[in-house]
Amino acid sequence: MRLSISAIFRGEAMDGVLLLHKPAGMTSHDCVMRIRKLFQTKKVGHTGTLDPDVSGVLPICIGKATKIVELLTAERKTYEGEATLGIATTTEDASGDVVCIKPIERPIFRRDIERVFAQLTGEIEQVPPMYSAVKVNGKKLYEYARAGMEVERPKRMVYIHELQLLDERTVFTGERISFRFRVTCSKGTYVRTLAVQMGEKLGYPAHMSHLVRTASGAFTLEQCVTFEQIERHIEEGNVHALLWPIECALAHMPTYVLNTEEEKKVKNGALLPAPSSMPERMLMLSACGEALAIYMPHPTKQSYMKPLKVL
Repeated sequence: MRLSISAIFRGEAMDGVLLLHKPAGMTSHDCVMRIRKLFQTKKVGHTGTLDPDVSGVLPICIGKATKIVELLTAERKTYEGEATLGIATTTEDASGDVVCIKPIERPIFRRDIERVFAQLTGEIEQVPPMYSAVKVNGKKLYEYARAGMEVERPKRMVYIHELQLLDERTVFTGERISFRFRVTCSKGTYVRTLAVQMGEKLGYPAHMSHLVRTASGAFTLEQCVTFEQIERHIEEGNVHALLWPIECALAHMPTYVLNTEEEKKVKNGALLPAPSSMPERMLMLSACGEALAIYMPHPTKQSYMKPLKVL
């Protein structure tokens, strides 16, 4: 007999971060909707959109953890992808219509690709693809694209922390050339646009032919669970094991352990005296290690810190 989620939790709060191995073929919104049904709660949010064709790490915040969505979204991401030279598409990935074909007539050497990777490392400028969720005049770019319209897109600066060639070949030949790469980048980076930029610098049209997100912040693909595993845990009444507590999800933050009186103040959103070396963000923990709030330096009262989020 299958247990209901309410029976499994027996009235306990469902708060934490679920590390989902997002399958290809689903939007991030589709994943959120399915988690809402499985966990029977509306308080669910993802921490960074993955395109439908892309699989990999998608942290999902549930319950009180939805308050830290923006903090996890801001973390750097790591992807393993494949760029294909010689073909450009409308969407900059393999799902789009082909708009340009240019056979590759010369060998491309490993040193050529590595030189381009060096040029694309650090702060770079990107123009979001027309098929993206970026809004222009209150409307998403893909809505313009589906209507056959092209509008001026706002340029953005993103940061490429590391760009590494994974292919071991020294010479790449053929009318179409594909090579694998790993990139660690900032929030807001379009990896399919990065693949197009690689092609531009090598002198050919290009698109991203495959992509997997292997890490989001400190979370890795090996830590993630599939929908099939989630359903099995629910059937077995062991769904608690899937949720990372908020304090674990924010383990990269500096912490401050509160005494009893400070706990009461924090729960009411009060100011607290700041430590001498106050970081940009500080996770406030109860004596038993539960995350209660995130504090930041007070903008005008230099010797105090104020709540950014009360959890």
